[in-house]
Amino acid sequence: MDFLDEIETCVPALRRYARALTRNVDRADDLVQDCLERAIRKRGLFRPTGPLQAWLFRILVNLWRNSLRSERRRGEHVAYDALVIEPSIPAPQHGRLALGEMNRALDKLPDDQRETLLLVVLEGVSYEEAAAILGIPIGTVMSRLSRARATLRALTGTGDEPRLRTVK
Repeated sequence: MDFLDEIETCVPALRRYARALTRNVDRADDLVQDCLERAIRKRGLFRPTGPLQAWLFRILVNLWRNSLRSERRRGEHVAYDALVIEPSIPAPQHGRLALGEMNRALDKLPDDQRETLLLVVLEGVSYEEAAAILGIPIGTVMSRLSRARATLRALTGTGDEPRLRTVK
């Protein structure tokens, strides 16, 4: 399998991870496109000591972090479409409420914890691969995962809190 074919097999995972990071389909597609463009342009720098997918994830994470730093300097940009008034009645479905609550909790996580959590949980990469992709020791990966999971439990109220029964 040649280099471009191998890259093509990694695109779905890159898109999934980029969408989870950015929370925006268009922005995620731009991020993946930038990642693929850089990977093809810098093809000579790839050393096949590890999987190509890990190298691509590393490029994607670096591009994402660069864009976050750039946004912090410029200030937040709010798209016109985001200014649409939302209905004031919450969704009646419990599942949608739980998903919305989890989304808000994920947004409150620090960037480093969210990146690590999404790589391990969403993409299913091993701790070793996540450490290589993020350029951190494996112990830091485990620590970030532990803190991220604890924060999510605290923010969503699903943890070891006591269960109360209803008495009629």
